[in-house]
Amino acid sequence: MNHRRTLTGTLVAAALLASGCTGGGGSSKGADAKAPDDPSQVSGTIKVLTHRTDIVQDGTMKKYADAFNKTYPKVKVEFEALTDYEAEVKIRMNTENYGDVLMIPAIIKKNDYPKFFASLGTEKELSEKYRFTDFTAVDGKVYGQTTNGGTPGFVYNKKVWAEAGVTDWPTTPDEFLTALKAIRAKTDAVPYYTNFAAQWPLTSWTYVAGSVSCDTGATTRLAEGDPWAEGEDLRVGDTLLHDIVRQDLIEKDPTTTNWEGSKPRLAKGEIATAWLGSWAVLQFRQAAEKAGTNPDDIGFMPFPAQVDGTFCAVLSPDYSQAVNINSDHKEAARAWIDWFSTESGYADDNLLPSILKDAPLPEALKPYEEAGVKLIELDDAKGGLVKEIDSASEVGLYGPAYRQDLVDLARGAKDGSLDDFLADLSERWTEARKTVGS
Repeated sequence: MNHRRTLTGTLVAAALLASGCTGGGGSSKGADAKAPDDPSQVSGTIKVLTHRTDIVQDGTMKKYADAFNKTYPKVKVEFEALTDYEAEVKIRMNTENYGDVLMIPAIIKKNDYPKFFASLGTEKELSEKYRFTDFTAVDGKVYGQTTNGGTPGFVYNKKVWAEAGVTDWPTTPDEFLTALKAIRAKTDAVPYYTNFAAQWPLTSWTYVAGSVSCDTGATTRLAEGDPWAEGEDLRVGDTLLHDIVRQDLIEKDPTTTNWEGSKPRLAKGEIATAWLGSWAVLQFRQAAEKAGTNPDDIGFMPFPAQVDGTFCAVLSPDYSQAVNINSDHKEAARAWIDWFSTESGYADDNLLPSILKDAPLPEALKPYEEAGVKLIELDDAKGGLVKEIDSASEVGLYGPAYRQDLVDLARGAKDGSLDDFLADLSERWTEARKTVGS
């Protein structure tokens, strides 16, 4: 089961808003969910929709709710965990009944947020305290608040890499490939694990955008240019994935990979490396504890590229929580969102970056801090346009299909060359930009 962001987070992005998904904004009693001044006066029962089935089932979310009630004793919090979150919430949003608090599904076009969600305040005000406010801002108002940040990277077994004689992080794709070859030659570990069968881990490769070029305008470049032009971030990332597979540095049969099984295998050193995100570090360390191996063997490294001798990594938001514009308890819903994002300890518990601008980095990213990795945040002003282009092009930038095709091409299960494959993506993207008015 996938217990991570949808990202980055996402993050599995879907098609644009279905024409029948109109919601019930017109019947709303108000478009704002104001932060309460007096917690003792806030009351009501709120339903929180979440994709975190794991921590609802094991009681962790109830513990958060119990802690929340120490500050807001008159608010009752109920959780509904959805296994196929995106698909189920999409259906519910044809009605007014999609909880009081929900994670904003990728199906909703950014410009449509005001139809479905109550405003949390102005971007000018909230951006002074919180990260990522522009990701959910429409016309200067913010409609969602993420629970935490995250950054993409390679989860790896430090012990295996050291056994192969590699102790420094590779700084180029070629150095990375050389390191994986050393792992193949000197250890019994699978150098790189694709998690092909689970599909969603392949979407993580989209989030090399920005990290390769160290460019906060990477999203704008996607909206205005060709993501697979020579030297562009996605071309660099997709080429590396292709070459890893082509050079036989992966599992024997990608179609039989197992996501849950990969965690103890990497923890025990049977797998050396996997491209995921910082959210995964805790899960792999927990797997190490269960397997009786050293959790400290689980490391996290940035994409093998540097600008002026410095690694860069993109810090992005996880799912954002929003208040249903039709909720009868907007104040209570807003109280939950603010408390969960900043006071619950959720981000710390999961070794993830806080959304508070003045918060220190989590322990999982201390190696980044010590190595001088530059953490950047992307300007998301053109994020909605990118999704529109992606839908029109049918590339599936945030879905697994095209990278499954890329892996199949690299392993010989699909005919063609890498250049032709990327050229086709470029052509479809460029044509789509014209149709959406880019």
